Amino acid sequence: MSLSSRVLARMFRVDVPPWMEEPTRLGRLLKGVALVVICALVIYPFLIVLGTSLAPRQEIIDGGGFVLVPHHPTLEAYRVVLSGGVVARSAVVSIGITLVGTAASLVCTVMLAYGLSRPHTTGTRPILLLMLGTFLFAPGIIPSYLVVKQLGLLDSYAALVVPVLLNAFNVVVVRAFFQAIPDELIDAARIDGAGEVRILTRIVLPLSRAVLAVVALYYAVSYWNTFFNAILYLSDSSRWPLQVILRKYVIQGDSMTATALGVQTLPPSQSLQMAVLVIAIVPIAAVYPFLQKYFVRGVLTGAVKG
Repeated sequence: MSLSSRVLARMFRVDVPPWMEEPTRLGRLLKGVALVVICALVIYPFLIVLGTSLAPRQEIIDGGGFVLVPHHPTLEAYRVVLSGGVVARSAVVSIGITLVGTAASLVCTVMLAYGLSRPHTTGTRPILLLMLGTFLFAPGIIPSYLVVKQLGLLDSYAALVVPVLLNAFNVVVVRAFFQAIPDELIDAARIDGAGEVRILTRIVLPLSRAVLAVVALYYAVSYWNTFFNAILYLSDSSRWPLQVILRKYVIQGDSMTATALGVQTLPPSQSLQMAVLVIAIVPIAAVYPFLQKYFVRGVLTGAVKG
């Protein structure tokens, strides 16, 4: 609360709510300490994972299996897992599924949301109610499997994209953002002779970068982290994405063989597991800082009226 606000409040004897009062030095200190502790608790496990992936064999043995700061860091574990074996192949599969799936989902979401946001669209209410019904009645595992099987998508990459191509929540968010665009802009473009496709590409989409960036990130994280559908629909292990390999070798503790990784000798198993874990985390985590500025505006779309 500013000085002028406090002076006015004292002059007119206005009761200031507790959350608007200026925090004391002790309060600021406690907040700073709490923030440092929380950040340390979040960063510490990741530093252990990163340090172990870079540590040589002897330091891992001396550290009891985990190393926070390696004295002689080496990239041997990363060289091995990315040398063309099962991990490298699964990483390429995950990257392909994430890029193609995110692009396809974003296009379908924008098309459906734009159609549902226009008041003159025929059948808007039934389609919207049908889509919102998926929030309440989610398909079970067996019906989903039978549908994928009847469509002939088993053991194909399309089985990881088509069943989750649209997310009802993301469609609702994008639709709310489109509805907030002034009708005068769209009417002016329509008077100038622009069609719906031109209005969408030249007016609506350039004004919707914030929500599109957030929704694209949601889709990308979903596709990158997919593993259950891969286990359910893919029987060929050569088509498995990175998360399934991560589950097999890190969580279930299966041993990585030199043949599977395409090398002659192997670094310590702890280094290999942590290297796979870092490779699975870093790509998506690296995208967040570039899209952070869009989060507040994109996530709060439709939450504030007026």
